[in-house]
Amino acid sequence: MNEPQVHVGILFEPQIAFELLAPYHINGQEVSGTQVVSYDNGSILWNGALYQELLFTPLTDATSSFELFDVTIGINFHWERKENQRFLGSLKFIVEHEKLTGINVIGVEDYLTSVISSEMSAKASLELLKAHAVISRSWLLDKLNITKQPDGKTEVRPSAPTFYVTDSEFIKWYECDAHIHFDVCADDHCQRYQGITRASTPLAAEATSSTRGEVIMSDGNVCDARFSKCCGGAFEEFASCWATVSHSYLQKKRDSQTNTELPDLRIESEADRWIRTSPEAFCNTTDKQVLAQVLNNYDQETTDFYRWKVTYEQAALSKLIFERSGIDYGQIIDLIPVERGVSGRLIKLKIVGSKRTMTIGKELEIRRTLSASHLYSSAFVIDKVDTVEGVPGQFRLTGAGWGHGVGLCQIGAAVMGEQGYAYDEILLHYYIGATIDKLY
Repeated sequence: MNEPQVHVGILFEPQIAFELLAPYHINGQEVSGTQVVSYDNGSILWNGALYQELLFTPLTDATSSFELFDVTIGINFHWERKENQRFLGSLKFIVEHEKLTGINVIGVEDYLTSVISSEMSAKASLELLKAHAVISRSWLLDKLNITKQPDGKTEVRPSAPTFYVTDSEFIKWYECDAHIHFDVCADDHCQRYQGITRASTPLAAEATSSTRGEVIMSDGNVCDARFSKCCGGAFEEFASCWATVSHSYLQKKRDSQTNTELPDLRIESEADRWIRTSPEAFCNTTDKQVLAQVLNNYDQETTDFYRWKVTYEQAALSKLIFERSGIDYGQIIDLIPVERGVSGRLIKLKIVGSKRTMTIGKELEIRRTLSASHLYSSAFVIDKVDTVEGVPGQFRLTGAGWGHGVGLCQIGAAVMGEQGYAYDEILLHYYIGATIDKLY
């Protein structure tokens, strides 16, 4: 197969300003310089004319670039901010939800060079960058439904429902197939992609080129190669975070090669003990040199990764949960773990209020409900403090890890790279029983 192209949703605004830093083609004409497109009653307004779609294509693919102004990064996370971003490839505009969507159309390999520089520092070790290139490529090609079939055809998998609601439960999970008019977005919801805004070192380019076309495979299919910042010492299973599907390569395992024993963290007492202690694991590190390989400057604003603590006063928590969920629970009486996954992450959490009681899930919905941005993970235990007449004055959460914990742990993989593990050893540690194959 040839190298595919990917359509990446970058910016979603009523008006978008950008600069073509080299000559681009559109509608038979050559344009460059600063441009502005605006939403106008279901159409795109550009240079006094209305369009349903615009596509700016570079005269020279390898070097031509454009810059988008005021791109929001870290959407709904604690580091959310705006910045100008520069990209290779083509620039497409469409109308969506009474706004304009700016889309970068680019080859998979150029996309990947940016992703591994955006997801982590381009200063990371070569083996770590190579491992990340392979998983990012695998994840993307899986999303593009490119799977190796015996007859050479591609298989298109239907999307599964992403929530269910009853009078007492609200269970929701978040998938990138929510994007209809482009393949992936550029933020952490999919893969962090910032074009050529971040410095891409020769090492990052080498990581992509030396693994060109390589993917993780299982049972003849490209793996859905999930990854997160810090697993907290134990890998989570796919079904705990998304649809109730079992992937043999995304299973329970301890993030260690020397100590492989892992308690059954689905049991509350075992999860409590695990989370309140600091067990040995690859990702249990405070080495700033290692962390700097994985974390960009805004990620380093977070100082606790492996274990963390958050405290909420009663009034603040009641207000937060109401604002985040739209449900008035009244005063929060209790937060009760209902179901945990194999890493200790909560799949279901019961919120007991003076006005209403509801069980919520899955892990990201719990994290979104209990934080103004996103709680670091759903692997936490709860202490109630200063209880008066059955109403706690304070809730203290002690937690483990950052992110969903499924698949590759970026901090753990960085430590493995520093310890001399090769990229294929890193990959096969995190994706159990998988193989590494070359698609193109």
